[in-house]
Amino acid sequence: MIYGIGTDVCSIARMGAAVQRNGDRFAQRVLGDGELAEYERRMAKVRQRGINYLATRFAAKEAFSKSIGLGIHSPMRWRDCEILKLPSGQPVIVLHDALKDWCEARSLRFLVSVSDEADTALAMVVAEVTRPD
Repeated sequence: MIYGIGTDVCSIARMGAAVQRNGDRFAQRVLGDGELAEYERRMAKVRQRGINYLATRFAAKEAFSKSIGLGIHSPMRWRDCEILKLPSGQPVIVLHDALKDWCEARSLRFLVSVSDEADTALAMVVAEVTRPD
C-alpha cells in the first residue's frame, strides 16, 4: 500500500552557487557520510559532476521528506537520509538514527529515482507500507 509520494526539482546552478559561497560546508550539512565520500570523489575528478551529485541528493531528500509527510522536521534530518546506490547503479535510501526508527515503526520501505539533465536535478520517492495495519 502506498503511504506517500514525493517529487522535487532542483536547480543545479543553485547548488553550484551554494558551493561557491560556502565551500563544502553546505554539502557537509546535507550529505551523510557515504554520500559525502562520493561527493568528494566526484568533485576531485570533475567539479561539475560533484555539484550534479549534490543537486540530485538534495532533490531526493526533499522528495523523501514529502513522501513521509514530514518535510524537513524531526525526526527527518538531512544527514540521516542517504541516497546511495547498489552495485547495479540502482539508487536506494539508507536511513539512520531516529528517522530509521520512525520509518521502521510504520513498516515503510522506499523506492527512489534520481536524474539530472543540463541545469536541473529531479527526484521521485514512493513510500510503501510493507505490512497491512
